[in-house]
Amino acid sequence: MRSVFLFLSAVCGVVGVAVGAFGAHGLKAILSPEMLAVYKTGVDYQMWHALALGLIAVFRQQATESELLKWAGWLMFSGIVLFSGSLYLLAVFNMKWLGMITPLGGLSFILAWLLVAVFAFQSTKQN
Repeated sequence: MRSVFLFLSAVCGVVGVAVGAFGAHGLKAILSPEMLAVYKTGVDYQMWHALALGLIAVFRQQATESELLKWAGWLMFSGIVLFSGSLYLLAVFNMKWLGMITPLGGLSFILAWLLVAVFAFQSTKQN
């Protein structure tokens, strides 16, 4: 596959729209306002990071050998799965123990953004 991160970005975007619509229409009457807010946080983070994953895919087209961007992409995708996925399951199934997994997704996001920043900094030094 030429651009795995562009593919993952698109899939995460599609899933984000679908789970967002499901939450807004299918879960509104079922979940408490607090759990609906947790669910919405998962959707928000998924959509923003799906876009970021798409940007990483575009950057990788210019720097195909960049290990920083490769790791950033995988960490971004892992963050979506761990952070947003755990929030969806927590909200819908009231699985409180998933609250221990959510920070791992947040850490994945932080590390991914940090790697993008390092890549950008190194790129400005080369120009």
